[in-house]
Amino acid sequence: MTKTLRANLLLLLTAIIWGMGFVAQDVGMDYMGPFTFNAVRLLLAALVLLPCIRLLDGSAAKRTGRKALTLKTMSKAQKRSLLLGGVLCGAVMAGGMAFQQYGLLYSSPGKAGFITALYIVLVPVVGIFFRHRVRLFVWIAVLLCLAGLYFLSVTEALTVGLGDILLLVGALFFTGHILVIAHFSPQADGVRLSCIQFFIAAGIFGLLTLLFERPVPGDILKGWVSIVYAGAVSCAAGYTLQIIAQRDTAPAVASLLMSLESVFAVLAQWIILGNLLSGRELLGCGLMFCGIALSQLPGRKRKCRPAEEAAS
Repeated sequence: MTKTLRANLLLLLTAIIWGMGFVAQDVGMDYMGPFTFNAVRLLLAALVLLPCIRLLDGSAAKRTGRKALTLKTMSKAQKRSLLLGGVLCGAVMAGGMAFQQYGLLYSSPGKAGFITALYIVLVPVVGIFFRHRVRLFVWIAVLLCLAGLYFLSVTEALTVGLGDILLLVGALFFTGHILVIAHFSPQADGVRLSCIQFFIAAGIFGLLTLLFERPVPGDILKGWVSIVYAGAVSCAAGYTLQIIAQRDTAPAVASLLMSLESVFAVLAQWIILGNLLSGRELLGCGLMFCGIALSQLPGRKRKCRPAEEAAS
């Protein structure tokens, strides 16, 4: 098995894990509030990643023959990037998860998966404000996704559900999360960055829990299955698999494979909860998935003149 094939299979597994995670998030709120659920699962995710960092450090040391990178051996610039990136990623992630979790109170896991996946199209569109050129394929993808969002979220009475609005705001936060990660990930260790962002987001939700919710320890224990899956599997394992796999495959292929989480969210909703979307909603999902897939088609590379190559 080649490295690329193994990486693609790992990303497909990641998409399955994340898709099923929407069901775990939905079921978990049968026992506790949204802030409590996010605080507990993110704290669990951070704690699970702590031993993973040591294992990955040891593996890297054996592979390269170099001493493992630790906080003691990092330069001041590396520490600054790691801590600043972790704090910013954690804060933006908390915003996305808060709106997503509250959106699930009024919507279904399947719809949540597809609306959340809009970040794949939103990322290049937001790039316009940073003077990034947007290809024609992306604009067509945006139109397809908007049409799909209409069939998925707008009822025949021309009303939009509160849950769909909250999920859409969450997708905007996740767009920002991807852009922040894209800025800091080349400057910091990916697993450490994830671990710090989980601790920061868990702290934010912990504070919100104390302010707005009254968690009952017994109820939290009743929802332990959802917490373990959403925390240890969906967050800790899913993000770690993504980081490891993306090293050996093309970014466009990686994004397309990860966008399949929206499909697996609908399948998980049907298989686990026994709920299937209506024909109108399935049409919307189909249009959105076509748009997501279209946005990931590789663009045609323009040949640079010698002067342009020297300037780049």
